[in-house]
Amino acid sequence: MLARTIYNTGIRLYRAGVGLAAMGGKKKASLWLNGRQHWRSRMQQAGIGQHPLIWVHAASLGEFEQGRPVLEELRRQYPAYKILLTFFSPSGYEVRKDYPGADYVCYLPLDTHRNARDFIDIAQPALAVFIKYEFWYHFLTELYTRKIPVLLVSGIFREGQVFFKGYGGMFRRLLQQLTHIFVQNEASLRLLQGIGIQTASISGDTRFDRVAALLTEHTSLPLIEQFAGNDHLLVAGSTWPEDEQLLASWWQQADRQGMKLVIAPHEIHESHIRQVQALFPTAVTYSAVKAGAAPTDVLIIDNIGMLTTLYRYAHIAYVGGGFGKDGIHNLLEPAVYSKPVLIGPEYSKYFEAVELVALKGALTVSGLTNLDDYMKRLLNEPVFYGKTASIAGNYVMDNKGATGKILQYIQEKRFLSRE
Repeated sequence: MLARTIYNTGIRLYRAGVGLAAMGGKKKASLWLNGRQHWRSRMQQAGIGQHPLIWVHAASLGEFEQGRPVLEELRRQYPAYKILLTFFSPSGYEVRKDYPGADYVCYLPLDTHRNARDFIDIAQPALAVFIKYEFWYHFLTELYTRKIPVLLVSGIFREGQVFFKGYGGMFRRLLQQLTHIFVQNEASLRLLQGIGIQTASISGDTRFDRVAALLTEHTSLPLIEQFAGNDHLLVAGSTWPEDEQLLASWWQQADRQGMKLVIAPHEIHESHIRQVQALFPTAVTYSAVKAGAAPTDVLIIDNIGMLTTLYRYAHIAYVGGGFGKDGIHNLLEPAVYSKPVLIGPEYSKYFEAVELVALKGALTVSGLTNLDDYMKRLLNEPVFYGKTASIAGNYVMDNKGATGKILQYIQEKRFLSRE
């Protein structure tokens, strides 16, 4: 009871904090609030719940891309069911609100008892699929009470999480209520078994299936092709200020004949784009080039949604986030194209990064000196380049298959009808 009271208080405080941020002019906070206004009537007007339905929930854009293979396979194998896709964060919803693979896309209401009850009353899902990290107490409890099967896919667990603490009983019970937990690795399974969770199994990470599917997509970026010309591209994706400062230092002193740089920052608000332009005085933005500005040797991507395709054009990829406490972003996206991947030193939380570094398909940089060393080797030693690139691509292809295991389980349990 005390834990639930603390949880509910935290939810209310979170809502108040978002409201204050919106009043202070924070765009993301305003989108978060506005997207949830009148959600009951909007769901009803959209016809949600009038047909058999599968509910898929992702926190944000990264989790959506991770769970996307499962969503799309559910749609293919169970066409009689509508797909409801929900997001917690604006960074997911605003990019994918028109995603054609779902029949309905909306924000997840704030996790209160009343919201959860009303949401499920309207949606009436036959199956709920949560991706990776989402553990909303009232929604999961309401689903459990109504005996609606709930799957967690691509779950990953670490010792420091609340489930494994003495005070984490409420959240351990949430895990026990899930119908099945598909985890990415053996370490996660052992942690769950250590707290008595038996309804779990290793499926692997559905991100491998998602990035492998990129090889079959035929999206092209003519402006990027024009920008590259006959030069090699260094594509730096999901960069943070620390990454950008390091790259700028290298760019200013390197012998970079025959190379151009594309930077896709993690944050693309106007003030940050200006900061990146200050580090690279010759840089132009993608939107400016699209409007007719002359490209130079540095291009800044000031939109969201291009990066997975952009990596296809890279000769070398740099994945940002490895100098911050949260760690690197998705290095599988460039690896699938058989590109050598450079990352910062903070990657230990990501098992795919740990494995790929150990295999020497990803190279870690801690500063200007070894960044320069790796760049020289990749640019001047074809054997080293080829081996590093091949390891990266093979690693992704060798780890496909999680989606198939999840769909096989759904078929065996007969949660859904094929009629």
